[in-house]
Amino acid sequence: MIVKYKISGNENKKLILNGKVNFPVALAPMVGLSHKALRLVLRSYLPQDAVTWWPTEMLNSRRLPYEDLNSTPESMKGSTEGELCPQILGNDPHFIKLSVQKLEAWGAEGIDINMGCPVTKALRHNYGVALMGDADYAARVVDITKKASGLPVSVKLRAGLQNDFDYLYQFVNKLIYSGVDWVTLHPRIASEQRRGVADWGQIERLKKLISIPLIGNGDIQTSEDVKQMLELTHCDGVMVGRALAARPWLLWQLGEDWGFSHPNTKGAHLKAPRTPEEEAQEYLFCLELLLSLLLEDLPQSLAFRKFRFHVRTTHVWLDFGHRLYADLTKGEEPQDLIQVLRRYQEFEMLKMSPKTELRQ
Repeated sequence: MIVKYKISGNENKKLILNGKVNFPVALAPMVGLSHKALRLVLRSYLPQDAVTWWPTEMLNSRRLPYEDLNSTPESMKGSTEGELCPQILGNDPHFIKLSVQKLEAWGAEGIDINMGCPVTKALRHNYGVALMGDADYAARVVDITKKASGLPVSVKLRAGLQNDFDYLYQFVNKLIYSGVDWVTLHPRIASEQRRGVADWGQIERLKKLISIPLIGNGDIQTSEDVKQMLELTHCDGVMVGRALAARPWLLWQLGEDWGFSHPNTKGAHLKAPRTPEEEAQEYLFCLELLLSLLLEDLPQSLAFRKFRFHVRTTHVWLDFGHRLYADLTKGEEPQDLIQVLRRYQEFEMLKMSPKTELRQ
């Protein structure tokens, strides 16, 4: 018998978007990838009765107050999109307050604070993972964000600047004291970037010690990885980055496994793609859908740039994906790219790998 997955503990469930969330998988906020078009592709694979939360790309709180959020590519949203939890990057109380208030008026249902970005620029300007070097100031950022609106607030963080679990635990405790509603942990330290192996054991240990929901993140590539993280760490949800961008139907697969209804856009008689060949064909279909959605909102040159960045990031799971990417860099009109995708669809034995190298 298939049993529908439930977020562990009624109290924890209530705290994720005030009880709206019942599906424990979410897209990670990723620069250049977690935009409106990708969210709409992913939503087409979400089971009808499933609710999760959705990110934007990382938004700079110093720029955000002066931008038109409905026309800026990083913050565009669909007319019917709900459960949006945009991610902000920053450390200045004035700009954070202005950004949060603007995002609430825009339609945000939660705010995520980035304390995990490990790039040099973030470290140099004391935001992203650099905030983990000053627990008191990080807690103040949460407090400011909470007081700027009535929205739930989450924090996405890494294991820190050094591999010190006791410090991580104390750090999170200070965030909890300041009112954070849930946290997402990517258990790598800043200097590791994407190298090494994500230490899921830290997720398990932290989950046992804190009173708020904990979302796990790191080294997820397949639906089985999602289930394994939930089972091994007892976390309240799993955040997936590039692998979910590459295989949006992962949401459909998990929905089937957990007893949710089929997605609205898929016939009730259809099953989620499972074989390497089925996944390869679905990947090509998703790329065509993504391209059409990008072209609806953006000038062609920008739509092409975002589309090609998506393919460059996700093609690594596809056999001959490097050739597909090379072919897609040559077209000058939308029909050129569509013809490339449909030519590859003719290769019925094309396969998608379940796992690939994720260190770059």
